[in-house]
Amino acid sequence: MSKGTMPTYNPLASMVLDRESPVPLYFQLARQLEADIRSGALKSGDRLENEVKIAQELGLSRPTVREAFRYLVERELVVRRQGHGTVVTAEKVNRPVRLSSLFDDLATTGKRPTTKVLRNQLVKASDLVKEALDLGDDRLVTYLERLRYGDGEPIALMHNYYPSSLVTLSSELLEEHGFYELLRASGVYPTRAVQRISAKNASSIEARLLNETKGTALVTMERTTYDDRDVAIEFAHHVYRASRYSLVSTVTAGGVSVATPENRNRLMY
Repeated sequence: MSKGTMPTYNPLASMVLDRESPVPLYFQLARQLEADIRSGALKSGDRLENEVKIAQELGLSRPTVREAFRYLVERELVVRRQGHGTVVTAEKVNRPVRLSSLFDDLATTGKRPTTKVLRNQLVKASDLVKEALDLGDDRLVTYLERLRYGDGEPIALMHNYYPSSLVTLSSELLEEHGFYELLRASGVYPTRAVQRISAKNASSIEARLLNETKGTALVTMERTTYDDRDVAIEFAHHVYRASRYSLVSTVTAGGVSVATPENRNRLMY
């Protein structure tokens, strides 16, 4: 191969898509490509086949392939360049601070994320949740309580509330994927959030689940998330081990966040 030539990756040989699965085909395609990139099977500089060819060979529509590529671009795993196509990249793409989940943060730092679902049920919305999600009286919401681990170590206890009409997610899927990933796979796109960071002392239950002692300081985050139509889709209250997790931002003298790669949630190990 001549110097500067980028090999073109054809996914047909190893790609297996389950057309009977409730998981959208674009999401299956994107996750398998992501696995190839993270494992090193696809290396920096490798070029993916174009949308048309992948669509033809896998029996998919072009929009399905385009959505898979969009997923990879958003995670900064590939970059789309004029005249070069879609290329795997190891370089950092500067972008404004983006809405992310702990699942994404753990995966980005190389810590294997796992999840234990403690609750996944319909409940009557409290006044706080109704106000956050702009719901009427007697509305049911889906309540998720999950324990998130990094490399087998508990990191956070997470509580999410979202309108029951939004999407139905099985506990099995929630233990394999991040919440925001599953929302995007269902056509719901979180785009912004208003959040408040605080602290508290661990209760007996929190201490037991997070492998801490009662009274240990925990980081808390309360968040209301909005979709691309600016409709509230989630109210969350999470507690994190302060010894393992912190939030880092860079601000100017005017108080405006600077768009740098450092403006992300950070794990402390």
